[in-house]
Amino acid sequence: MTKIAYLDCPAGIAGDMCLGALVDLGVPLEYLIAQLQRLGLEEQYQLQAQGVQRQGQAGTQVQVCLPESSPTHGHHRHLPEIEALIRQAGLPPQVSAWSLKIFQTLAQAEAAVHGIPPERVHFHEVGAVDAIVDIVGTCLGLDYLGVEKLYCSALPTGGGTVQAAHGRLAVPVPAVLQLWQSRQVPVYDNGIVAELVTPTGAAIAVSLAEAFGAVPAMTLQKIGLGAGSKDFPIANFLRLWLGESSESFPTPWGQTETIIRLETQLDDLNPQVIGYLFEQLYQQGALEVFTQAIGMKKSRPGILLTVLCLPETQQACQEILFQETTTLGIRVTPQHRLILQREWQTVETPYGPARVKLAYSQGPNRKLLNVQPEFEDCVGLAQSTGRPWQQIYQTVMGVWYSKNN
Repeated sequence: MTKIAYLDCPAGIAGDMCLGALVDLGVPLEYLIAQLQRLGLEEQYQLQAQGVQRQGQAGTQVQVCLPESSPTHGHHRHLPEIEALIRQAGLPPQVSAWSLKIFQTLAQAEAAVHGIPPERVHFHEVGAVDAIVDIVGTCLGLDYLGVEKLYCSALPTGGGTVQAAHGRLAVPVPAVLQLWQSRQVPVYDNGIVAELVTPTGAAIAVSLAEAFGAVPAMTLQKIGLGAGSKDFPIANFLRLWLGESSESFPTPWGQTETIIRLETQLDDLNPQVIGYLFEQLYQQGALEVFTQAIGMKKSRPGILLTVLCLPETQQACQEILFQETTTLGIRVTPQHRLILQREWQTVETPYGPARVKLAYSQGPNRKLLNVQPEFEDCVGLAQSTGRPWQQIYQTVMGVWYSKNN
């Protein structure tokens, strides 16, 4: 099983909301404080956490408190300075790698906005102590929980304006738009006129998320709620779902696994190609390939081509469809399929040995649900003996039942 987490962002995402969700999930605040001291900035901030209510829901708010009198308050940093700070801190390897990736991603976005090289970007408030703590602290929390893969929901755009180092900017601010564009992040308007996604929050999601969209298949273990600082018509929480991937999990009948359904409609493909196409797809690991006759636009007859495959062979099967057919698009649908437990037995018949496939239900009260002679074995015996396939098949079934009843 793979430990996965899902950033559910109905009210947006910011660095402090990430920290709040992680602490709400059980990451000790003391652990974050101790690890963050490795950065050598502990005299420039205080990390505080408290339980809060938003729209009747309880969550955790984490704040990075900076003294107004601090000489580093509002200090601007360049990317090389931040990279050196993280590399020299002796953080866990995964934490260091994630933190560097987030800041490098953010520097590239800011550089694109301002038209300068990434190493010359002034990080302004994003490079100040509070954001360094937000980013490194988030990576520490994810590592503490053992998260191996992170996913994220679509993000709300927000609206209005916000005061920034370069003056008053429209929301979403340019850096956030650039980050969204870099990963083709799905966005939508939830009707709230405020800054909902900060550059820090966008950089964390864009840098670490495997994908954006619906909740991945998972066995849900716990949810942490990280509070934002403002009150909105909806509860201002980032919801962090923690669980394990459900690509395969037991049920009373058998194992359930995730498969991918690929579909495309074709009305201009030479039908002679179909047999060759089937062979190529099965060689790439397709589980099933089949066609259906359909009527298409302009009253043209066509076929619906469907391929079932495992997630790890999806890319290879898609490449075959694009290379070997005339399709310009493929529909992709994740699905679950239920698989009975299976085993093989070999029986000796008057015509030779043949394998029999047995299928059982799951669990302590395991039941035999299906018995089937292997088709290819029956074909081989029919060809070698000159007997009808039907006779071979019935003989194999009879021998098996005579020995198991």
